[in-house]
Order: sequence, then C-alpha cells, then structure tokens
Amino acid sequence: MIINSINNFLLNLQKIPISEKIFFIQHLRVLIRSGVSLSSALNVLSQQSNNKKFRKILIDIKNNVEKGDTFSKSLKKHKKVFNDFFINMIQAGENSGKLEETLNQIFIQIKKDHDIKSKVKGAMIYPSVVLGAMIGIGALMIIFVIPKITSIFVESNIKLPLITRILIGISDFAINHGILVTILLTIFIIGFTYLIKTKKGKYYFHLTLLHLPIFGKIIKKINLARFARSLSSLLKTDIPIAKTLKMTSEILGNVIYKEAINEASEKVIEGISIAKTLKDKKFIFPPVVTEIILVGEETGSLDNVLIEMAEFYEEEIDQTMKNLPSIIEPVLILILGIGVALMAVAIIMPIYSLTEAI
Repeated sequence: MIINSINNFLLNLQKIPISEKIFFIQHLRVLIRSGVSLSSALNVLSQQSNNKKFRKILIDIKNNVEKGDTFSKSLKKHKKVFNDFFINMIQAGENSGKLEETLNQIFIQIKKDHDIKSKVKGAMIYPSVVLGAMIGIGALMIIFVIPKITSIFVESNIKLPLITRILIGISDFAINHGILVTILLTIFIIGFTYLIKTKKGKYYFHLTLLHLPIFGKIIKKINLARFARSLSSLLKTDIPIAKTLKMTSEILGNVIYKEAINEASEKVIEGISIAKTLKDKKFIFPPVVTEIILVGEETGSLDNVLIEMAEFYEEEIDQTMKNLPSIIEPVLILILGIGVALMAVAIIMPIYSLTEAI
C-alpha cells in the first residue's frame, strides 16, 4: 500500500514532454483517418507511450470513452495535461464531425509552438554559457586572485588609485561577508520570483520585457505568431468569436497580450470589430497587423490572412534566432573587454606607482 502511494506520488511529479503530445496527436489523426475506432486508437497509443504518467492518462481516457463519454469530456478530467484550447478544439471537431481535420490543426499549432520554443532555447544557449562563464571567472578572480595581488599594494603604503581601492573593497567584502552576500542574494531571488508571480508584479515584469532591446522585439513576434495561428485554427470551428478570443488569450505567454485580447473579446460582444479594438494598442499590435485583420474581417477570410501572418512572423523568428548569436556576441565581447580592462588598470596603475616609489 505504501509502495503504491509512493509510486503514485512520483508518477504525479513526472512531467509529460511536449514531444509525447505531438506524437499522440499526429498518430491519433492517422489512426482515425485509417478507420480505426477512437477507443482502439487510444489503446494502441497508450501502449506506445514511453511516459508512464501519459500512458496512465491515455488508458483512463480510453476507459471513459468506452463507458460512453465523448472524447472532449474525457479530456476535461485531465486539464493539467490538455489545456482549454485542446479540449475546445476537440469538442468543436466532434460536433462538426471533422475530428480528423481538427486534430491536424491542433498538431500544426502545437508543433509550431514547440519549434519556436526550441529555436529560442537553442539561440540562448551560447550567450547564457558565455555570460555564466564571465560571472564565474569574475567571482573567482575577486575571491582568490585579487587579494593575493593587492596585498602587496596595501603593505607598501602607497596611495592607491580610486579604481584599485574599489576593487580591493569589493574583494574584501566578498571574502569577509560571503555568507551574508549569499543569504541576501537568495532572499532577492526568492522575493523577485514571488513578486513576478503576483498579478501586478507579472504585469510590470512582462511590460519591461517588451521594452528590452533585441529581446522585446522577439517576444512581440512570438506572441503575434501564436495569436495569429491560434485564432486562425479556432475560427475554422463553430466556436463563437468572443469565446475564440478568450481561448486565444490563454495560449499567449505575455500578460500584456492576454489583457489586450481579453478586452477585444469583450468589445466583440458589443459589436466592435477586432481590428478596431486592437488599433489603439500600437505598441504590441503594429499597424500592419491591424490592417491585415481589418481586411480579413471585411472580406470574410480572416482565418486565411491570419495563417499568412503567422507564417510571416514564424519566418521572422526563425531568421532572428539564427542571427541572435552574432548580434549578442559583440555585446558580450564588449562587456568582457570592459571588465578585463578595468581589472587590468586597477592592478597595473599601482604597480607603476610602486616602481616610482622604489
């Protein structure tokens, strides 16, 4: 009994990789298109899953479907794994009799999202490693190397330049108050993490991110691409436009974009067009975006123009991610150069003074 409880607890802690969901959706679509029943398809895919937690969830969904529940109703019991977008899309597909087509739209949406995240993570590896190495080497220099060099200057009783005194002060503080620095740094990290989880803190943090050079533009492009593709997929279903916008807002990662789309969903109920609502938010929705949406609304082809917009921004993101290391590299080299130069000046200047004194 205790062993089973421990196993269940560990199973709940296990994360389900996005690759598992992509594999599941892709193969479920193929099996349904081939004429395999939903129950049998779920059974086959549960056996093929390498993730124990996901396998257990698929078996539970299969059992519920066999009892007479709809696929979407069975999915609702596992909202932590399948979000509202996924569930509502499946429900719309069941109601319209186009489950296979709906699964294809979900597959494309999740795959594109996964590709964007992978590209962003991949592009950030190089600058993160370089920055981490810079901080690590700097800390080691201040704690172990600088004290041995500067002790000669202190013993010689010569007047030290300001920059040298600052360096010695930082080194002494780090050595003598290392525990205090670690505690304060830990408190700051915990406090900052807690703050950005609050509604107000998250809002201002996300707003700050949008104003960052280089990264602000990338975040905007990612959110615009996800907004366009998600809304396009949902517009192809029978879900009301107001609910469609609400669901789209839940998919977006940035709070500023979430609030803008939520506001648009409320305005749409009042009879105001999406383009008109977003037109006043030029900071996050460029004029070209609102103009494209306006044309789509007027011609009745909003889902198609949104797909084109999504593809345009996805290509932009792809190109930006490829160029990001070459953009950031000069900045990192400049920061590293300034740091090394300041440290060299702080050490060399007293040596000249010491030589003159001799």
